[in-house]
Amino acid sequence: MSTMNLKRFALAGLLGLAAFASQAQPMGHHGRGGPGGPGGMMPFGRMEHVLEAVDATEAQRTQIQAIMKAAAADLKAQHEAGRALHERGLALFAAPTIDAAAFETLRQQTQAQHDAASKRMTQAMVDAARVLTPEQRAKFAEKMKKRQARMAEHMKHAQQERAAKPKQ
Repeated sequence: MSTMNLKRFALAGLLGLAAFASQAQPMGHHGRGGPGGPGGMMPFGRMEHVLEAVDATEAQRTQIQAIMKAAAADLKAQHEAGRALHERGLALFAAPTIDAAAFETLRQQTQAQHDAASKRMTQAMVDAARVLTPEQRAKFAEKMKKRQARMAEHMKHAQQERAAKPKQ
């Protein structure tokens, strides 16, 4: 498999996980509220929709919800660690003297934090995929392809609209 195809495969996998995990992730990153307010947990509405679409059994639903709740708890802690790194970056930027070595250390720590979050999400995806049958996973993949095509079309349309607007 070429490097480009491998990257596309990995991205598709992560997008698949996002569909499952999106409702189990901690809130508050983009100003979204939810049950319990910022920092609380989203309801499992969208995940339930996905599980319905693949005809998941009640046992499968229970297992996948537990997987996603555990991942959400881990990702919440990672989100808080990322927030601390962000604050540190702001402090470095605002310092009277710019410390290039400190910025590089922060960059490496941020990269490590992102890698840890990606690994956790990937593990949750693998765990959830193992609960589903091959037929359910194929059905899910087909639905994701259709969703991606709709999103691509939406983005194309939005870009055309922006390009057609007169610049002020």
